Amino acid sequence: MRKKIDPVVDEAIETLNMKDGPSRRRLLEGAGLFSATAAASALIAACSSSSSSSAGTSGVAKAAAGNFPTTPKWQFTFVNHVTDNAFFTPTQYGFADAAAILGLPVPHWTGALSTQPTVPTMLSAFNDAVTAGSPGIATTVVAATSFISPINSALAAGVPVVTYNANGSTASPTNGLAYIGQDLYASGQEVGTRLASLMKKGDTAVGFIAQPGSLNIQPRLDGATAALEAAGMKVLFGNKGVDAGASATQEASVVPEFLQSHGSSIQGAFAVDGGDTALLGTSLQKNGLVGKVAAGGFDLEPQTLTAITAGQIDFTIDQSPYLQGFLPTIYLYLWQLSGGLVSPATTDTGLKFVVKANAAAYTATPTRFEGSTTKQVYIQHTGAIPT
Repeated sequence: MRKKIDPVVDEAIETLNMKDGPSRRRLLEGAGLFSATAAASALIAACSSSSSSSAGTSGVAKAAAGNFPTTPKWQFTFVNHVTDNAFFTPTQYGFADAAAILGLPVPHWTGALSTQPTVPTMLSAFNDAVTAGSPGIATTVVAATSFISPINSALAAGVPVVTYNANGSTASPTNGLAYIGQDLYASGQEVGTRLASLMKKGDTAVGFIAQPGSLNIQPRLDGATAALEAAGMKVLFGNKGVDAGASATQEASVVPEFLQSHGSSIQGAFAVDGGDTALLGTSLQKNGLVGKVAAGGFDLEPQTLTAITAGQIDFTIDQSPYLQGFLPTIYLYLWQLSGGLVSPATTDTGLKFVVKANAAAYTATPTRFEGSTTKQVYIQHTGAIPT
């Protein structure tokens, strides 16, 4: 005698188009489930089993996302200005996770290495993606005008383009469909304002920058300098800052050596990139300047979080690099799915100050969100949500 199947299970079998196999049999054998709650529990268990067995080693669980129609296996392209920088590790996890949700291949990661000429290498990779018929491109824009023509050519060829992390000059943003990232000039202003609040009017500050003029960080230096000067502070070298060099080796010598030579004449120090920020704490400590020089910067390198916890520097800014990979993938997918009707939305990925009081949350559990582990983890939030 056939067991009675709860309508929830019966509908799910038809909706998911389950063929005869372990998952279908598991549901049928669990029939006699007369409540929707019991049926739903059985369905979840069976779907989990089905997902695990069908995913195999590829990590792609199904042909279509959610209840969306089946689509081509769009493999989007990310063109980055420094593909070997640890800052973009969570960005890569972000686009991989979004692709997994959507049942798509992991996007192609290309662009310039730190040892290559940035803009020419990026443009070559960008044009290659267009020629290859990429279904969508996400790119950083680190030069004022160089990307305008290539992006226009991509759009003319029917290739949607969004930008992330950097969007050209503050005065003239570039021409992608949308920008997903931080407002760089405004974030610099926030750094300058916060640093000034830790100093006295008339004090002197200095800024460090890895690549002067590069539009992923120069707007921050411009904004910080403007805010400090508006607060009555002096800024050594103005918005030119101290050129710390593009390589980690250069930064590791320039930052501590400058603070050793000039530390006694400054009361504030800031950096506009993750590499230089990570060096501030140990350099101030080494030269006996902790407590004498207010300091802060950007991003979440482990050395930076350690320095904040130890009280060596005062703050850093989280701009959510994970979202800068996750959201462009979602937006390009929706653009393709809707035939261009769902336009990508310009999205500010945030400006969150990390200080000693909240730094522990970033170090308590390694996560893909901060790029500190490849493992998928669920972090349960407890307590009030700070504003």
